[in-house]
Amino acid sequence: MAEQRIVKWGIMGPGGISDNFATELPHAPGAELVAVAGRSLDKAQAFAGKFGIPRAYGSCEELAADPDVEIVYIGTLHPIHKENALTLLRGGKSVLCEKPFTINAAEAREIADLAREKGLFVMEAMWTRYLPAIVKVREWLDSGAIGEVRIVKAEFGFDAGWHPEGRLLNKEKGGGTLLDAGIYPVSFASMIYGGEQPSKIASSVVIGETGVDEQFSLLFEYDGGRTASLHGSIRLFMTNEAVIYGTKGRIEVPGFLFAKAATLYVNGEEPVAFKQELEPSGHFYQAIEAMECLRAGRKESEVLTVDETVRIMETLDRVREPWGLRYPSEG
Repeated sequence: MAEQRIVKWGIMGPGGISDNFATELPHAPGAELVAVAGRSLDKAQAFAGKFGIPRAYGSCEELAADPDVEIVYIGTLHPIHKENALTLLRGGKSVLCEKPFTINAAEAREIADLAREKGLFVMEAMWTRYLPAIVKVREWLDSGAIGEVRIVKAEFGFDAGWHPEGRLLNKEKGGGTLLDAGIYPVSFASMIYGGEQPSKIASSVVIGETGVDEQFSLLFEYDGGRTASLHGSIRLFMTNEAVIYGTKGRIEVPGFLFAKAATLYVNGEEPVAFKQELEPSGHFYQAIEAMECLRAGRKESEVLTVDETVRIMETLDRVREPWGLRYPSEG
């Protein structure tokens, strides 16, 4: 068993998602949050004061130079994930980068290449994969409980309201449904199909007046006629459920990205239910995974490898290409 040594964390980007991470990190045994950085020193200092963090910096470069920090959680806007990750890796820091990992696959490959060159751990913060209910889903699938998976259905949608100046409707900030909400069902389908990406993609999209995708429907086809039906929106409240259909039964996961429960239905048998309440909401499980990898000397998580993250970004690129959707940071 790997030594349960203390792992010292930094946070890049003192925003809302980082607030969640800092709130939950104490639930991960052996984690110590020692530094935070932002483009505004004032905001970093306010964040540090809120969470009792010893040091605050006004730049990513300063955080990368802190000798006490072993791993950094990146919670900045999508378009600057790559810049932040590369800066931290050059400074010798391991990285847990918020989803989507980057804006596109080329950026993801750049991070992956540098991490391997430096021999450093990197992981996308797709926290849903580490929730106990989703771990149980993978166990059921690995056991062959529902036979061969033939169809996956997953959706994530919420109504962000009309705030064109905000992040979600702003192309400059990497806004829109696909990168913010769509990453969840797309990554879920990738997980269910063992990291395999679709051979064919069909889609429908609504591009709003700010130029971002406000809702989409995707049909992924895989070899052998297997499919995934995926939906997302930032203007519609959706059930946010996932259903996995196999030749011997199905698995239902209500509210899959915040999954507290899952039910296994094997044809002709009584349903098997799994339930575990999350305290507080389960973001800390990904930190536990990252620290276990670090303690064991692993450079990536087997649950979500760097190569799979890159392939998922390639799929997202393929999805939006026929939409004509490009982000300003892509030139």
